[in-house]
Amino acid sequence: MYAIIETGGKQFRVEEGLELNVQKMDAEAGTKVDLDKILLIGQGEDVKIGAPYVEGAKVSCTVVEHGRDKKIVVFKKRRRKDSQTKQGHRQDYTRIKVEAIQA
Repeated sequence: MYAIIETGGKQFRVEEGLELNVQKMDAEAGTKVDLDKILLIGQGEDVKIGAPYVEGAKVSCTVVEHGRDKKIVVFKKRRRKDSQTKQGHRQDYTRIKVEAIQA
């Protein structure tokens, strides 16, 4: 069974036992989180599509850890103007593990 969930403004395809990084959540490591914004649930040929979300469906997850991604460099240069800026950014994330998908 798989599901397409929405969290942090992004969509993810998840299955039971999968670990993935999502945008930072306000939950301690080791706690259980229920995600209820389920866009689609599928199992073989049987597919339920929400409008916009599937009624009564939820995905149970466990928060594994919090962390920060690799640094990206934002470099802007204006040619012939002797002007340039360099800035770094590290995005916070939460690593979750999908425990169960309930239709």
